[in-house]
Amino acid sequence: MAGRTGRRWARAVLAVGALLTVSAAAAQDADELAKKLSNPVASLISVPFQYNIDFGLGPDGDGVNQTLNIQPVLPISLNEDWNLISRTIVPVRWVTDVYARDVFGLGDTTQSFFLSPKAPGPGGLIWGLGPVIYLPTATDKLLGTGQVGLGPTGVALLQEGAWTIGTLANHIWSLDDNTEVNSTFVQPFLSYAFGHGQTLTLNSETTFDWNSDQATVPINVMYTKVFSAGQQPMSFQLGGRVYANRPKDGPDWGVRATMTLLFPK
Repeated sequence: MAGRTGRRWARAVLAVGALLTVSAAAAQDADELAKKLSNPVASLISVPFQYNIDFGLGPDGDGVNQTLNIQPVLPISLNEDWNLISRTIVPVRWVTDVYARDVFGLGDTTQSFFLSPKAPGPGGLIWGLGPVIYLPTATDKLLGTGQVGLGPTGVALLQEGAWTIGTLANHIWSLDDNTEVNSTFVQPFLSYAFGHGQTLTLNSETTFDWNSDQATVPINVMYTKVFSAGQQPMSFQLGGRVYANRPKDGPDWGVRATMTLLFPK
C-alpha cells in the first residue's frame, strides 16, 4: 500500500512539474512576443486592428471621430543580413457631429517600407530606413485629400532588459501641384515589460502640418497583454490619451483598444 501511495505521489509531482514547465515556456514565449511588439521593425508578422475614438471635436465640442486602423506588418527576409519591413495603415472612419453631415468610409492609406539589418548595430541600436507612400483611398472627400504623397521614413530604438525606447518618424509631401499634404509625423515611444506578456507604453503621435503651421500632439498611455486563443498568439491593448496641443475644433481626449493577431516564425 505504501509503495502504491508513493508512486501516486511521484506521478502527481511529475505532472505538476510538467505543467509548470509548460507554463514557464508559455510565459517566456509571451515575453518574447511582447518584446517584438515594442519593436516596429521586428521580424514578426502581425495584423493589428486598432480602434480609436476621440471626443470633443467640432465648433461645439460635441463631435466624435471613430477610426479602425487595419495595420498589417510583414517582414520580408532579403538575405542573411537584411529585412524589408512592410507596414500598412488602412483607416476606416466614422465622424459624427463635426461636419454638416455625418460621414463613414475609408480614409487615405499610408504604406511604409523599412530596410533594416537583422542584427542590432553598435550599442544595440536597432534601426530602419525607407520610403513612405500616401495613397488617396478615401471613399469620401471629407475623409481624405485625394492626393498621392511620398517621403522618407525611419525608426531607431534600443532594447535593454525590460525597457524599449525609440522614435519613428516620417515626412510626406503630395506629388500634385496643389500641395495639400506637407506633414511631419514623429512618434517617440517608451515601454516597460512587466513579464508574462505584459507591457506598459507611453508615446506621442505628433503630426505637424506645415501648410497650416499647426501641431497635433496626443499623449498616449497603453497597457498590452500577449495571450493565446487556442493555438493562435494574440495581444490586446487598451489605453487612453489627452491632447497636449490640437488644432481648432480638434479633439480633447480619446480611447484606444487594439486586438493583434501574431504569426511568429
